[in-house]
Amino acid sequence: MSISEIREPIQKRSIEKKEKIIQAGFELICDKGYYNTNTAEIAKYAGVSTGIVYQYFKDKHDILIAGIKEYANSIFYPTLSFVSPKPNTNNIDNFLRNMIKDFIDNHKLSQTAHQEIMAMVHSDSEVAELYHNAEVEITNSVTSFFLQCGFSFKNLKERVHISMHLIDDLCHEIIYHKHKEMNYEVMIDLVIDTIKKVLR
Repeated sequence: MSISEIREPIQKRSIEKKEKIIQAGFELICDKGYYNTNTAEIAKYAGVSTGIVYQYFKDKHDILIAGIKEYANSIFYPTLSFVSPKPNTNNIDNFLRNMIKDFIDNHKLSQTAHQEIMAMVHSDSEVAELYHNAEVEITNSVTSFFLQCGFSFKNLKERVHISMHLIDDLCHEIIYHKHKEMNYEVMIDLVIDTIKKVLR
């Protein structure tokens, strides 16, 4: 099927069918791995024919990209909805601790998806671009939030970006690497202290 024949569903039933394919495909790819999953398996898992899949998607890569776009927030970064009260320059410890906890929980919930996508970031330019955009989005979001809270330091966006990478690396250590000789409570305290210095 050529690209020109790919159609965008209009009717509710067709939209729901496409969403089901995205969900099923994304789950399978994250569970089995991108290269161990084929379109026929996705169709079977979604409860549709292979022909139906090709009405909405060029191939499994198309389904993967649609899945990443749809689930990007839950895969990469949690929201800032947990924040209460808003931090200030003298009261940031609890905010950072809560943010770290939220990020760790988020990594646990989407562990297989995160691992599969991070593996593909290094080999797939489109996945890499989506991940890059997600990083920029969270940096901008947190920077905007800090500005609302009275943080107005020079180069705040760059400071936030470095801080987010520290938190992300910490999450990877705790969730994926799991070095038994490491005291993660101490490590969390060190990351918080480091971020406070970066933000000042």
